[in-house]
Amino acid sequence: MRDILEDAEGAIERGDIGPGKANRGQDKPKFPKRFYKDVTISEADTGFEVLLDGRSVKTPGRVAVTMPTQAAAQLVADEWSSIEDEINPLKMPATRLANTAVDGVANEAQAVMEDIVRYASSDLLCYRADSPEGLVEAQRNHWDPILDWMDQDVGARFELAEGIMHITQPKDAIAAFGARLKAHEEPFKLACLHTFTSLSGSAMIALALAEGHLDAESAWNAAHVDEDFNIGQWGEDYEAAERRKQRLIDFNAAHALFVSIK
Repeated sequence: MRDILEDAEGAIERGDIGPGKANRGQDKPKFPKRFYKDVTISEADTGFEVLLDGRSVKTPGRVAVTMPTQAAAQLVADEWSSIEDEINPLKMPATRLANTAVDGVANEAQAVMEDIVRYASSDLLCYRADSPEGLVEAQRNHWDPILDWMDQDVGARFELAEGIMHITQPKDAIAAFGARLKAHEEPFKLACLHTFTSLSGSAMIALALAEGHLDAESAWNAAHVDEDFNIGQWGEDYEAAERRKQRLIDFNAAHALFVSIK
């Protein structure tokens, strides 16, 4: 998938820009200045466009961003409206997702779905700690209900393993997961699902969130069981905490966009 801001997002993970940069004495990144006065929404033949002074917001591929619902368009419009000075893409997660959906996912939906299915074949939820007991219990409490739902509702029974040694999942489980995923192949929904998956590290959490089995908070907590346990034991690094805050913003934005187009 192509995303005009994927380099910026990668820079957050590396720490080149965003939280913690100033602490290393690096220069503040430069962003373009706000160049428009009015942000409006206009109904088009295929959806709703966000307009800046009457002109359509464009993707990096120079395609007008046409959102499938007015509620979805409002999320993007709100981001452009909230800009006071610099157009900082790190603060525009819905816009980034819209760019990804239009320029990338719309043309590569099958490849995106295959990528999500690959996550399911080595999903976070299937690899369990054998100690300490507190972590074992936390994983069980957060993850077992999702796996039970996958088995009973999706028809996909996955195998569990202790440790990190790879296990091959049953083909029928992967097939059932892939078949269920097909219901969400609309480009904007699929872009959100891919974001859920990459930020949580779990395609099962992503699907459970998309289908309403989990709310956003429960999904986020399930994705961070190991990390939260370690924080409880050893404390949290400041820069890691700031990066996690940014990921949570992106996660919640993806969920808001997904809900807006259901």
